Amino acid sequence: MVAVDLKTKECPFCAEAIQEAAIKCRFCGEYLYTKKAKTLIAEAEAGMESADGEDDILFAGRPSLFGMVPAVLKGAIVFAVGCLLVKFPLENYAVKYLGLELTESRILTIGQYRFAVGLALCALVVLILVFLMFRLKMMYYEVNADRIEWSRGILDRRVDNLDMFRVVDLKLRRNIFDCIFGIGTVALDTNDKSDPQFEFEKIRRCRYLYDVIKKASLEADRKTGVVHIE
Repeated sequence: MVAVDLKTKECPFCAEAIQEAAIKCRFCGEYLYTKKAKTLIAEAEAGMESADGEDDILFAGRPSLFGMVPAVLKGAIVFAVGCLLVKFPLENYAVKYLGLELTESRILTIGQYRFAVGLALCALVVLILVFLMFRLKMMYYEVNADRIEWSRGILDRRVDNLDMFRVVDLKLRRNIFDCIFGIGTVALDTNDKSDPQFEFEKIRRCRYLYDVIKKASLEADRKTGVVHIE
């Protein structure tokens, strides 16, 4: 007789080893091609893929929109000026209170320019803030023990990476708004020619990220035998 090497698989219900071609588990009696069985198998496979892909990730995230607070405050001031130009007839006030002598046609022309400038200021503020919002949210950072990977750009998408042993120094920068909203910028000095200075902009858990990169860069230097001379 010739021995047959039968392949086995794990029952999704009882986890016992059964033949790969089996359609019913001989231990628990469950059928293996039902909707419930397929759901259990799919969940198990998804869990294995997730574990394989995420074990090495030390940090992953995007910049926080709270980083736009200073720009929003400045934009609000300019927007308010634009609204004042649109709403209030400053040329009439100039004639009435400053005693300027203007003809009706000049008053009308000045009013048209005032209205157009006010609308342009309001529209410009909105466009700039929308651009800044998309710029921040289109950034994505991922850090593992060996390298830093990131993607950025709206129209011209750029994906790049930085080896951890190339990190020479790092700093954590936070202004008053960053402290209020719990964000910060981690700046790296590197010996990489493409990115000698690199920043994680307006990141939540910035202190955790700082500690992660500090530890990972020291470990990478130890593994590769790199010594940074300042």
